[in-house]
Amino acid sequence: MDWQTVNFDWNRARAFLVTVEEGSLSAGARALGLTQPTLGRQVTALEQELGVTLFERLGQGLKLTESGAELVAHVQAMGAAASRFSMVASGQSQTLEGTVTIAASELEAVFMLPAVIERIRTELPGITLDLQISHEVANLKQREADIALRSFRPTQPDLIVRKLCETPIWLYGTAQYLAPYVDANSADELKNIQIIGFEQNNKLQELLNNSGNGWSLSATNQKVSTLSQMLQWELVKRHQGLALFPESIGDREVSFVRAFESFGPPITLPLWLVCHRELHTSLRVRKVFDVIAEMLSS
Repeated sequence: MDWQTVNFDWNRARAFLVTVEEGSLSAGARALGLTQPTLGRQVTALEQELGVTLFERLGQGLKLTESGAELVAHVQAMGAAASRFSMVASGQSQTLEGTVTIAASELEAVFMLPAVIERIRTELPGITLDLQISHEVANLKQREADIALRSFRPTQPDLIVRKLCETPIWLYGTAQYLAPYVDANSADELKNIQIIGFEQNNKLQELLNNSGNGWSLSATNQKVSTLSQMLQWELVKRHQGLALFPESIGDREVSFVRAFESFGPPITLPLWLVCHRELHTSLRVRKVFDVIAEMLSS
């Protein structure tokens, strides 16, 4: 290989890649923890190094030039290789110091992880925990997290997965809210019930209607939607309707009761613990993985 032909700075290539993938200099700068002018200077310096114009400046925006578009795939391959290099290197660490990033949903983080975190802080004081709380699925291959809790089994061959439990998911409400429906014998008598959903679409209604329990819900049964599970939790406590929560979490709230238990749980979901295979060779990641697995397994 003629090393003298590689005449550009990788950090500047990374600046180009993150600007393309994030969509703007300002978003790219936030992703890298830089200022926008600094990122802009790196992109300009790469253009000068390569002798190529990568972006057209259109007012406050940027548009890839034809040359820039042709180079994107190559710099993306470089970025993927750099990510793999970093992951493999991290996996070689045999110290119990450093950061471990855990991705989880809001309910899992609030109700399942505090005791786990407490134990890790006591037994593994050199480890720093970074909790990424989101409904989005963290991309472990792109290092968005080291460990993730998921309700589905990943299929990628380079991920280590462990099934922790199977959890019934019930509709919960308060006794006060459910009082008018206490004598209901079928879903036909629940036409005015309110279900607090995740999004303004018909997926939740379809899920319940297809559960085999006789539900017949429409958009009129979902007047409130929010992606925040903790807001759903508070709305149920304020007698505003019913919401779906895992049995192990919903049963903890003394003011909650399972709605229409005779219908059975609308769904049952598994809980999977996931880690990238390369990172599982890291002692600190493996220790955190094992503590979570031990404490959350049924």
